Amino acid sequence: MQPVRPKLLSINNLSMDFPQQHTVLNVLNDISFDVYQGETLGLVGESGCGKTTLGRCLMRMYKPTRGSVLYRPDDHSEAMDLCRVSGSALRQTHRQIRMVFQDPWSSLNPRMTVFDIIAEPLKNQRPRMARSEMEDRVASMMQRVGLRPELMSRYPYAFSGGQRQRIGIARALVVEPRLVVADEAVSALDVSIRAQILNLLADLKDEFDLTYIFISHDLGVVRHICDRVAVMYAGELVELADTNQLYQHPGHPYTEALISAVPRPDPRLRSAGSQRKILRGEVPDVAQRPDGCVFHPRCLYASEACRTDAPELGADHEHHLARCLRRDELTLTGV
Repeated sequence: MQPVRPKLLSINNLSMDFPQQHTVLNVLNDISFDVYQGETLGLVGESGCGKTTLGRCLMRMYKPTRGSVLYRPDDHSEAMDLCRVSGSALRQTHRQIRMVFQDPWSSLNPRMTVFDIIAEPLKNQRPRMARSEMEDRVASMMQRVGLRPELMSRYPYAFSGGQRQRIGIARALVVEPRLVVADEAVSALDVSIRAQILNLLADLKDEFDLTYIFISHDLGVVRHICDRVAVMYAGELVELADTNQLYQHPGHPYTEALISAVPRPDPRLRSAGSQRKILRGEVPDVAQRPDGCVFHPRCLYASEACRTDAPELGADHEHHLARCLRRDELTLTGV
């Protein structure tokens, strides 16, 4: 179903190259999609497909090589191109777009107290804020993420992995952003703690009217919390659809393979091993992309045309986008 919410972010033909000594790594290749206000957009794919690079480009930790990222600071402002802004304008976007990192151990400075970690964005964005007001804001945010404010003078080593991730979430939200990029925010946590953090993120989304870009390789988690899902392969966007539509009726063979690899807790379903779609080969080197469809060397349904013709990201009547030449011919298996 076509989202009716206003667009918060429009990514247009975004590419990111990393020059090497004798070649260029085209890690992102012509990525385009929109993010709507108030939604949770899942970004999935194998390790190395470019998910984290895309998230860092949105944060301007990397400056994209080509393309644009149009962001609307509020409902009444014109969109600004995050690839072009600098100085105070870029600093302002860093208040409205925040990131939760994957590793709760290395993403926190071990030499800083919890107060200093959470208050650091306030010091950068609101340098005139009084110390007492800053302490109140940090204490309130710690309570909201499930941490006791009296622990703000401690250092990160005194906390568990789940508690550290709560500190990271508090740091991201303390300046009241509109968009949060969660980069594998639960993948490094134990399963029981993972569920707690996911529930916390859902509660905070409703309370603060947040928009999430949720980067993950866990399709089970993505199905649980995301409104729409974008699938990436070798630096390209190969499918984008509402979550239920994508899981029930995948439009790309790579998505079908990812869905078939999701662990099944029911032994009766687990025994149906013949339904698994096992991909052969390896993800292609982004320095030497194959001709035609980038997925054809591993595709179970590749034709001769797939080896020479590059498919477009086409949509059907459900606004379900898929980059596959044989999309109308194939009946792919979902959940």
